[in-house]
Amino acid sequence: MNVLKRHWLIVSIVVVAIAVFAAFQFKGDDKPKYFTAKADRGDIRQVVEATGTINAVTTVQVGSQVSGTISRLYVDFNSKVKKGQVVAQIDPSLFHGAVLQAQADAANSKANLIASQANLVKAKATAVQAKADYQRNEGLTKAGVFSPQQLDLAKANADTAAAAVDAAEAMVTQAAAQYQQKQAAVTVAQTNLDYTTIHAPIDGTVIARSVDVGQTVAASLQAPTLFTIAQDLTKMQVYAATDESDVGMIHPGQEVTFKVDAYPKDSFTGKVSQVRMNATTVQNVVTYNTIIDFDNPQLKLFPGMTAYITLPVASASGVLRVPNGALRFKPDMPADEIRALYQKYGLSTGQHEQSTAQSGAAAARGAGEGQHGGGAAQRTPRVDVSVIWKLLPDKTLQPVRIRTGITDHTLTEVAQVLNGQLDPNDELVTGAQALTSAPSAAPGVGGARRR
Repeated sequence: MNVLKRHWLIVSIVVVAIAVFAAFQFKGDDKPKYFTAKADRGDIRQVVEATGTINAVTTVQVGSQVSGTISRLYVDFNSKVKKGQVVAQIDPSLFHGAVLQAQADAANSKANLIASQANLVKAKATAVQAKADYQRNEGLTKAGVFSPQQLDLAKANADTAAAAVDAAEAMVTQAAAQYQQKQAAVTVAQTNLDYTTIHAPIDGTVIARSVDVGQTVAASLQAPTLFTIAQDLTKMQVYAATDESDVGMIHPGQEVTFKVDAYPKDSFTGKVSQVRMNATTVQNVVTYNTIIDFDNPQLKLFPGMTAYITLPVASASGVLRVPNGALRFKPDMPADEIRALYQKYGLSTGQHEQSTAQSGAAAARGAGEGQHGGGAAQRTPRVDVSVIWKLLPDKTLQPVRIRTGITDHTLTEVAQVLNGQLDPNDELVTGAQALTSAPSAAPGVGGARRR
């Protein structure tokens, strides 16, 4: 029992000693711990990153202008076709019957035309006879052989015969028009019959088939799509949705590299051919389609694949670089202390207020770096002046005001040091964490200290 009490006494003494040691060891150590990265010299390559969809240069949807039942299919997915090749057949029975009916109507109309022409000839002959009788009666009436009543009757017969000629000519014209109408109906019926045989409009590859044998297609409102044919899959395009803030740096002829999920280890190249002016707005984010041409000789890439595009727009060699985390850092100090540091190192109060606003803009921009089409978040224009904080050997901070250049979303070029001094290997604060308060910038934002 005494041994047990002695054991607990020793343990209690050790715990108290550790607590007292810890209290003295960490007493008053409430200064923030800084996460830093070094400024250095090197190369920066600024790129525009976007995603897009791979498409054939020319894609044609093959449809049907007539309704009916698919009786035969001559091609399938991935089939190679030539222009004019038969790719499908719609049951032609009804259309063939319509052609025969139209041809019969045209033959009947032609017979009516011939009959009308014969009636016209008969009417003309009757008119000639009636006119001759009138002329003879007119002479005989003057000689007193015929009475005036007989002459009037002969004149009426001549006028009636002339009117009959005009009527016969009208009947011929009407019969001719009806015959032309029936001939047009034959042409329409024959055209519809021809449309039951579907031909390929271009050379290419069938990339989609939308119908099966026995399926009924209805072309009453719009032509139904039977096949989709891509003209030449050895030359393709990427439709990339680029942010409105990036289109000013994109020009036709620029080299582009991109990757696809199907070949993660391969990189493909192309050239910008066009930046289309038709804007697309989704949740207040405006994008424009950038068209990228590339060769696909091995047919490795298929239409519809997602491409992850990298488009270099600027580069700089041997420049002073700072991590982007340093541009976003703002010390967790009272405003008067920050103002005092600015005055100590030659930054004016106006510059302090300006840098504060710009630091907020840089933070908003940094949070969205590498994300295109970031939803309906408020967009902040890019600024080129910022204040970074250098960690001195005595663990104090010194503000340095710089003008930034291009960025690769990890490092940013220092185009000019406006106030203060910045050299390679200077320690720049990217984040801080106090022992008695929440961190002002998470370590992951600026990154751990780089060796």
